[in-house]
Amino acid sequence: MKKVFFLFVIACFFTHCNQPATNNAPASLPDSVKAVSSEPVQKLPPGPDLNMKITPEYAASVARDAYFWTWPMVNIYNRRLAFEQVPEPGRTGGLVPAAPLNRLSMMSNYIEPMERIVACPNQDVVYGGGIAAFDKSPVVLQVPEFGNRFWVYQVVDLRTDGFAPLGAMYNSKPGFYLLVGPDWNGKVPDGINEVFHCPTSTAFIVPRVFLSDAPGDLDEVQKLTQGINMYPLAEYDGKMKIKDWKTLPNFPAPAGSSEEVRWVFPEKIFDELPVVLKDAPPLRGEEARYAELLAVIDAANKDPKIKEAMVKAAKEAEEQIVKPVFEFRNWGVQLPYHWSTMLNGAAFGTDYFTRTAVAKSNILVNAPKETRYFYQDLDSAGSRLNGANKYTVTFAKGQTPPVNGFWSLTLYNRFHFFDANEIKRYSLGTKNQSMKYNADGSLTLYVQSTPPAEEWRNNWLPSPKKGEFSLYIRAYGPKDETINGTWTPPAVVKVK
Repeated sequence: MKKVFFLFVIACFFTHCNQPATNNAPASLPDSVKAVSSEPVQKLPPGPDLNMKITPEYAASVARDAYFWTWPMVNIYNRRLAFEQVPEPGRTGGLVPAAPLNRLSMMSNYIEPMERIVACPNQDVVYGGGIAAFDKSPVVLQVPEFGNRFWVYQVVDLRTDGFAPLGAMYNSKPGFYLLVGPDWNGKVPDGINEVFHCPTSTAFIVPRVFLSDAPGDLDEVQKLTQGINMYPLAEYDGKMKIKDWKTLPNFPAPAGSSEEVRWVFPEKIFDELPVVLKDAPPLRGEEARYAELLAVIDAANKDPKIKEAMVKAAKEAEEQIVKPVFEFRNWGVQLPYHWSTMLNGAAFGTDYFTRTAVAKSNILVNAPKETRYFYQDLDSAGSRLNGANKYTVTFAKGQTPPVNGFWSLTLYNRFHFFDANEIKRYSLGTKNQSMKYNADGSLTLYVQSTPPAEEWRNNWLPSPKKGEFSLYIRAYGPKDETINGTWTPPAVVKVK
């Protein structure tokens, strides 16, 4: 029987092969398939069906993911809400700049060590700060003549992505710059140097002006910064508005502790997100992510069990995913001697992990062309830095961070803030005119809680007397070798 079947298959094969050729044309489709294929493709709905019942477990999975990737946007938006309550330009807690929406405020000296509003401040610059609300008005940003002094304005959207390059490294001209929202198409008045379009309705503006410890430098900076300002477009008249920032009112600071003031809360985030997501329209490719999240929030508003599951998932995400990226050693591009860095500061796009890691640990970083950052939690042996030990950081001759602007090594306690010390020194670098170099031209910095020998006291960076801490290098106006990774920081060596 098998033999007969085999001969039958062979016969069919040769019969088929002997059929005349038809110019290799493909076999025609059956009529039934033709009928289906000729119908136009049905347009898919734009997102989830809001009439569909969903499970709390599914909602929780969406919530856990969304809590992480929206964390930076909610953080900035809640800062906007806080600025909205400020009656006039001043200082929150007397420590950090604060102003009504579409205006800014400036410090008149280094930031104080008690500050807890923004993690990882520095004492290399005089800071300013303001929040633009483009749903209310475009704003004019003033840039005075800085001469040879290093300066940069950080201008970022709700996602903390930069959209207005302004600074010494860009050769920006003094004058007036117009910041506008995503849908603005009004008339640009005469005298405006350039217009920058923000993709979101909220922006954060942080001027930074270098200040050294040279005699008279503070007075010079205070005069220069009088020309820094921001105000609604309706107030623009083509004349520089001058403001003496030395005397400003103080406003109460948000309740805090040793840690950074909290801006994101699992219990509130899903009530806030519809407004936040409207402020920041989806990036290309994010449409489905937005639609899914908003659909789940809609379901939560109708079903307390779903809302409860989402809040629980958000709390877990805070503890298990967000909190770990506060520690520098847990993320970043890894470099020799346990240092780490990032390559896309203020240009995160859809790199949700890096954006949230930066926002949690040291929010409001500059773009790489403006500043390169290097983070360190560990000594050269891989052990956690601790105030109970002494350390040295030695830059070989000619190997301090290559910059066109300035560099610094800053020490932060375990909460990423300054720990008050007797000599009021929280960083060392370009600003310090009296550091002493070794005989071979190298530079050794002493990181410890007690002073080194008297001849090296100007190279002393005080650490806490006990407890963990971190080191942080800033390279403002980095040269190519700092940007491309040819230069990396030296080891942090524990003194035996």
